[in-house]
Amino acid sequence: MAEAIQKKLKAELEKYTQMQKDVSKSMSARQKLETQLTENNIVKEELDLLDSTNTVYKLIGPVLVKQDLDEAKATVAKRLEYINGEIQRYETLLKDMEKKSEQHREVLSSLQQEFQRAQAARMLTHTYTHTEKVEGDSHNTM
Repeated sequence: MAEAIQKKLKAELEKYTQMQKDVSKSMSARQKLETQLTENNIVKEELDLLDSTNTVYKLIGPVLVKQDLDEAKATVAKRLEYINGEIQRYETLLKDMEKKSEQHREVLSSLQQEFQRAQAARMLTHTYTHTEKVEGDSHNTM
């Protein structure tokens, strides 16, 4: 019985470990998005300081290409909208993962307790069986 519980415990631990790796990856991706959000907000602020007399260039590969100010502002606004949407998506995903992770922790805890009870019962059975043999042997010698 303890072996079956141990197998379940190992499988659940593997699921939990994978869940933690996924949480870590998602948190890393969210942090990258936060960095991009900050950078794009700075770009937006800089573009807001300009007027139509200023020239704006966009880096495309190794080349700077002249770009219309309104087009640049629209591109940055769309980028900010996209990044904010992705951040919201990751926040929802992380909350869901945290709930699942908590469920895995509860199952792990339950399986650990079950495993410990099974081991304790096994030890008691072993001790009781061993005691009977010793007592049986001592009765035979009298």
